[in-house]
Amino acid sequence: MQSLLRHSPIAVALAWIIAFLFFTVLPLLVLLIYPPPAGRGFWIEFSVALGFIGLALMALQFALTARVNRIEASYGIDIILQFHRYTSFVAFVVVLVHPLILFWVQPDTIQLLNFPTAPWRARMAVLATLAFIALIVTTIWRKPLKIPYEPWRLSHSILAVLAVGLGLGHALGVGNYLGLFWKAVLWAAIALVALWLIVYIRLVKPWLMTKKPYLVEEVKPERGNVWTLALRPFGHEGFSFQPGQFAWITLNITPFSMREHPFSMSSSGERPERLEFGIKAVGDFTSRIRDYPPGTKAYLDGPYGAFTSDRYEDSAGFVLIAGGIGITPIMSILVTAAERGDDRPYTLIYANKTWDDITYREAIEDLKERLDLAIVHVLRQPPEDWEGETGYVDKDLLARYIPARRGTRHYFICAVPKMMDEVERALHELNVPVTNVHLEHYNLA
Repeated sequence: MQSLLRHSPIAVALAWIIAFLFFTVLPLLVLLIYPPPAGRGFWIEFSVALGFIGLALMALQFALTARVNRIEASYGIDIILQFHRYTSFVAFVVVLVHPLILFWVQPDTIQLLNFPTAPWRARMAVLATLAFIALIVTTIWRKPLKIPYEPWRLSHSILAVLAVGLGLGHALGVGNYLGLFWKAVLWAAIALVALWLIVYIRLVKPWLMTKKPYLVEEVKPERGNVWTLALRPFGHEGFSFQPGQFAWITLNITPFSMREHPFSMSSSGERPERLEFGIKAVGDFTSRIRDYPPGTKAYLDGPYGAFTSDRYEDSAGFVLIAGGIGITPIMSILVTAAERGDDRPYTLIYANKTWDDITYREAIEDLKERLDLAIVHVLRQPPEDWEGETGYVDKDLLARYIPARRGTRHYFICAVPKMMDEVERALHELNVPVTNVHLEHYNLA
């Protein structure tokens, strides 16, 4: 079994899913060891079960967001964060349904909402629910509410700790199901693990990052309002990464501030002594990249990401599809392949607005001398003498350039969500196996 898990990414991913489901229902399995109080009825017991499942799901969110490399490597951090969002919403619904069933079956329990006169265990339940509601609202409507990312991230952690801690206090206070000492110890252990994950992310990991700083070596302008940020490790050897992966960057401030941003490496995975990141100036932080002088201190947390060709060494070749700044991780794949002397065929389909917007245009063209590389530029606003592809990357365009034997290659897509959705749909209609299609999303926040 260990050999299977070590060599099969699918088996490892399946094992993590089974573990997640197991820990979700573990509280119910523990409760079944001893019979519940008599005479309470099905709906009350069902409500209690929902409460424990919701609390377990809330506690598991800390593991999902802790950037555990072994978990992240099985799916990619963007998929994990999407799963975190969905399961958090499920936990929210379950937690709300739990008291609603009680109010329906036993209407007199509505008095527990009278905060001044309610017992402390009921007060903790109300406060936990309010914290959870605030967490969900500020997450879903963060941008409409114009909440800056860094304050939101801090408040998100505080609200999550309050929701889980107060929820656990409520469960212990009820006592009917956790009256046995060892059951209380089990839940206390779950809470302590969740707390440790918060401490590790907020304190331990930043402290470890301070031991391995980087210095800005160069900030170079590129086409398409993109800047290449080049970092060199200071006092250490840096880290190795697989082409296509990314890292979280903290620039010119302490890593304890938690003001970090994810960017894909655009340089070769064979050269950890100089890490390059392609950054498009579209926001407050990214627009200031050009202003950081050489010697500015930086810190990195990485590498992360499953969007890498290194996982598919048995592939006959690769089709790389990029839109705009989505070329960054794909550029790393191409540069690394060239340095390794990879003789497999590569096809790059690169969509941009104009000819002058094509980031790394000259560098990509130079790679044709070192790789078996076919380049297809797609322009929405081409020059008058343009003879190449125009418009958008659609099914008809893809059919002209991808190989007839669709399952022999792996397809990597990095672009804005709309383009990725359309390309993914087109590849499916062209009978490309879903296991051969890999996507990388821009926004992880």
